[in-house]
Amino acid sequence: MNLNIMNPYIQHLDRIEFLITLACTGRCRHCSEGDHAGCGVSLDGAAAASLVTRVAENFSIESLMTFGGEPMLHPEAVYAIHRAGRDAGIPKRQVITNGFFSRDAVKIRTAAERLVQSGVNDILLSADAFHQETIPLGPVKAFAAAVLDAGGAIRMNPAWLVGRDADNVYNRRTSEILAEFSDMGIAANGGNVIFPSGNALKYLGEYFDRDNLPVNPYEESPYDVRTISVDPDGSVLGGNIYETDILELIETYTPSERRTI
Repeated sequence: MNLNIMNPYIQHLDRIEFLITLACTGRCRHCSEGDHAGCGVSLDGAAAASLVTRVAENFSIESLMTFGGEPMLHPEAVYAIHRAGRDAGIPKRQVITNGFFSRDAVKIRTAAERLVQSGVNDILLSADAFHQETIPLGPVKAFAAAVLDAGGAIRMNPAWLVGRDADNVYNRRTSEILAEFSDMGIAANGGNVIFPSGNALKYLGEYFDRDNLPVNPYEESPYDVRTISVDPDGSVLGGNIYETDILELIETYTPSERRTI
């Protein structure tokens, strides 16, 4: 860490995340964010890339992630961010995508190639019973195959209901979908267990104990910020990267000013 930045609440920063857009091609009943529109505000790629460079010059950043919504609805921003991460020497550069952003075979292949060329080295593909209620598997498989052809690293990132070993109709369907990708040579990571908020609580409430809901596992302590997460409108750490330099936002951050991500 640069000794000129001594904010006691941000001493261990090692990760940057960008929520590219809340727009999505899916309408998933498990989504913790609630219903998504097909279009909406998206992050400016040049501003985001500049943030990556500035922060990586001052902190030992270990990982960088872009996600959504569906980040590949705005691929140029994704490419710009990961090029900056690659050039800054950030070791882990991840994208979470549902793999459905086009039905055009040429566009799908080009996007896969450019992701790999931009420096993404861990593509997490969200395919499971919930995504596939509204997202066709054909284009998703085409994208996955194109990533493999381009020499990229891709893993399945499924959502599990109640728990990974819970026996319910959704988990059984997810296992069937994962088997299809396994036949392509694509393994699954542990995925994530659905958190009861947004659509998940609205449509899957019967699976949760509403009187004993768990603590959100994605919330970190505002007194020990290890990840900065930038919203589609540029908001982060109580300010906005379009209005204030990110290093100033880091230096002046206090927990009371932090937005809940």
